[in-house]
Amino acid sequence: MPDLIAQGPNFDDRWRRELPAPTSGIDIVVGRADSDWNVPWDSLISRSHVRVRSLSDDRIEVVRMKNARNPVFHQGRQVDTFIVVAGDHFVIGKTTFTLVNRPGTSDTSKSKASVGGGEVTEHAFDHQSLSRRHYRDASSRIEMLSRLPDLISGSHSDEELLVRVTGVLLQATPSAAAVAIVRVSPETRDDDGQEAVEILHYDSRTLGTKETPVSSRLALAATARRESVLHLWSSHGSDSPAFTASDEVDWAFCVPLRSEACPGWALYVTGQRATEPGFDIGQSMQTAPDELEDDVKFAELVGTTIANLRQSRRLQRRQSELRHFFAPVVMEAMAGRDPDEVLTPREADLSVMFCDLRGFSRASERDSGDLLDLLARVSEALGVMTRHILDSGGVIGDFHGDAAMGFWGWPLKQENSVTLAARAALRIRSDYRRDTDAGGFRCGIGIATGRAVAGRIGTVDQVKVTAFGPVVNLSARLEGITKSLGAEIIVDAATAGAIRSSADDRFRVRRLAKVRPAGFLNAVEVSELLEPDDGTQPTLSDEQIAIYESSLDDLIAGRWDQAYEKLHSMPAWDRPKDALLSTILRHNRVPPEGWDGIIDMPKLG
Repeated sequence: MPDLIAQGPNFDDRWRRELPAPTSGIDIVVGRADSDWNVPWDSLISRSHVRVRSLSDDRIEVVRMKNARNPVFHQGRQVDTFIVVAGDHFVIGKTTFTLVNRPGTSDTSKSKASVGGGEVTEHAFDHQSLSRRHYRDASSRIEMLSRLPDLISGSHSDEELLVRVTGVLLQATPSAAAVAIVRVSPETRDDDGQEAVEILHYDSRTLGTKETPVSSRLALAATARRESVLHLWSSHGSDSPAFTASDEVDWAFCVPLRSEACPGWALYVTGQRATEPGFDIGQSMQTAPDELEDDVKFAELVGTTIANLRQSRRLQRRQSELRHFFAPVVMEAMAGRDPDEVLTPREADLSVMFCDLRGFSRASERDSGDLLDLLARVSEALGVMTRHILDSGGVIGDFHGDAAMGFWGWPLKQENSVTLAARAALRIRSDYRRDTDAGGFRCGIGIATGRAVAGRIGTVDQVKVTAFGPVVNLSARLEGITKSLGAEIIVDAATAGAIRSSADDRFRVRRLAKVRPAGFLNAVEVSELLEPDDGTQPTLSDEQIAIYESSLDDLIAGRWDQAYEKLHSMPAWDRPKDALLSTILRHNRVPPEGWDGIIDMPKLG
């Protein structure tokens, strides 16, 4: 696609941008402010002045906006709608807009020894030597360098960044005729099997329809060697483009960007040496590397600034993505660390929570005629879970339909991971009981503590931050057991032990049973995390907890008559006692042969 160049009264008042393809269906609005492409230097241009649409055959249609104050001139006439072809232009206020074709890259298969019979020389610049070298004209370079961070960092997108960088290099390199930012793609090959060189952005001092091509050979040499390379040639008028030779230019250098944030990127600058009477080509070619050294050094500094900016933005994007998984306190602790290093899977001591919606199946059947409303309610209910997981310093690990998984103890070790998980569980249950954004659902929660692998886990096609290991499976099973045992929050023995030893009177637990979850070989002692006695809900007293746990001991030991009698003294609203009574009555109050105190739990659908 061609480029559109905007040129104001001053050299700095300009930009050059690539137009979208005709098939994209994208129109560009050009104006002074708040438009797709802004022309801030010209007060005669309205905030939104013209709409530009790409057409076939490198043409564009320009339409003056209804609210534009000043006229648009094309071919000397004031017009509101017109077609512009490559090499043509139109004027608004003090700014000329020119449509030009973007040059291609040169043929890398041409001879590298010479161009049109003229000798070609190549010079490589050592990066360390350049960094130690002082500028000859330090004052002008320092002035430009002082403006560089603001010019580049003020760009809000990669497109704007490329526009500003090419403008900076053109302004800072007086002998440059054109500047390009290129990218070498190892995955893409041209017709000769060479790595393809893509022109990301191009700008020049001329407005001609034919502009200097970019030397693929030079770009490939610089990026492969990871050092700045200069090409010089002595012939003119050659029709061979192998080294960007033309009547307008006789040198070009390429500076690679040595950063993972800009893979294969390079800055390409080309121009012409000044000629005077008695010009000695041989002498000029010998002195050119020294004469251009300041320009190469400046380009390297620009390249470093670009790479650092894109790396910073890359980290910011990753940090922003991580905020969906990590609590703010974890994000603050991770500040300044490489996300790839942080997310590398590793073993850690975790407290894992599974939280499942109750009543989802009935709601989906009842509300099948209004699924969007059901989806909104489910989203709100899941939001209750995720909000409290994050607010308590946890990580959102996964979603399983109508359930959410969170965990504590990674990416940073949390000595109080158990109490953090318990606090989140109590807050989630409290919100669901009050129906605060819970969509009319209830919940079941399982928490298990132990060793697991956490980090970025998955395949090439699908990657997510989550945890993996037996403790994760156990927490999911505990959540399912809440239905059978009639308790809303069930924890394993490790979690219950840590809660008891925390000496935090907000947390109360009671042993519920010794069970074998579906799919498990070994039995697990499970406990219930009780709500604090705040007067809003009926709660068990310490004496009642002691009676229940005593009856459980009797049940496990086979003293079922004593267990039966004690359980009947529990409050009628206590559902876990009904689960134990059901086990006793199912066997006619007589322990079955081989009774080991373990209740096998079926896997519930």
